[in-house]
Amino acid sequence: MSAKEQIDFERLPQHIAIIMDGNGRWAQAKGLPRTAGHQEGVSTVTRITEECARLGVKYLTLYTFSTENWNRPSLEVQALMQLILDRLLEDVFMKNNVRLRVIGDMQRLPEAVRKHLDKICEHTKNNDHMTLVLAISYSSRWELTDAMQHMAQKVKDGELNPEDISEETVSQALQTHFMPDPDLLIRTGGELRISNYLLWQCAYSEFYFTDKFWPEFLEEELYEAIVDYQQRERRFGKTSAQVQQ
Repeated sequence: MSAKEQIDFERLPQHIAIIMDGNGRWAQAKGLPRTAGHQEGVSTVTRITEECARLGVKYLTLYTFSTENWNRPSLEVQALMQLILDRLLEDVFMKNNVRLRVIGDMQRLPEAVRKHLDKICEHTKNNDHMTLVLAISYSSRWELTDAMQHMAQKVKDGELNPEDISEETVSQALQTHFMPDPDLLIRTGGELRISNYLLWQCAYSEFYFTDKFWPEFLEEELYEAIVDYQQRERRFGKTSAQVQQ
């Protein structure tokens, strides 16, 4: 029985978050420049987005470019920004009824990239089958710092009492306030860390790590990750007996 045949479609993860790691290493292993890996990685983004939409996943969040990635060689950063302009195409979203949202420090992006993302977000805002969220110029520590600053300003302005700050207040101040926390976090590329990604939101996410580089992450690997997720018992701090009641 294939992995897809084992999926229980009544228990799909509502929100899958992915750390797309290994583009550069995939390219280097093949004797190609790192940019070739990023180009191939974009093809995987399209493929996995379309498949998640077909399966019925409601939210897919992809760690596309971290705030730390700005420290990479300038030519690689420029190539990554150009890929967003050249390969992030509106017709993919419209064909699959997918809405695009972006989280991250958009002010650091080149103006052309920011306008391109804004245009697709606007044109796809009424699509309602799945939401694809790109985390670009994003890190969780930046997001939390930004949220704290906004809440501190509200306290200073008399709009928020410190004693009224709760987990819900913090969650609503985050860039991800419009969607549920990830059920499943996938990381490709063999690394066993979450690299400053959705730290608050992943408090009770299930983690799945694979040695496959992102360009190698095909539909079958996605199915295997979902099946693995469905075999776990999510207790959220409770005992097994409590969950099974």
